[in-house]
Amino acid sequence: MASDARDRIHIRDLEVRCILGVLPEERREKQDVVINITLYADLAQAGATDSIEDTVDYKCIKKAVLAAAEQSSYRLLEALAEKIAAVCLQDEKVARVVVSVDKPGALRFAQSVAVEIERSRPQA
Repeated sequence: MASDARDRIHIRDLEVRCILGVLPEERREKQDVVINITLYADLAQAGATDSIEDTVDYKCIKKAVLAAAEQSSYRLLEALAEKIAAVCLQDEKVARVVVSVDKPGALRFAQSVAVEIERSRPQA
């Protein structure tokens, strides 16, 4: 994997329900959350071979992200975003990830509140 991977895979508008918030009423029932993920990886080999083994298995990442989010009970969007980024970076082909987590209806008069983070695989 190239450390300067610039190719991207986008997982857009992944919807999940989880416990998220600091107020007691936010902690009683699961709420809708929308996740957007950009995975940075070197996709040249996959483009040349047309083989799933040479690319990021985004279906597997989606399942892992959903499982992690659905079972979570975070107080902050930031904590959920960190967990999602860590899940994505478990795939050795992912060099860097950008994660955005939206909480629709979190603020009156706003469609949603979102947190976006960018994390990279530690350099060896």
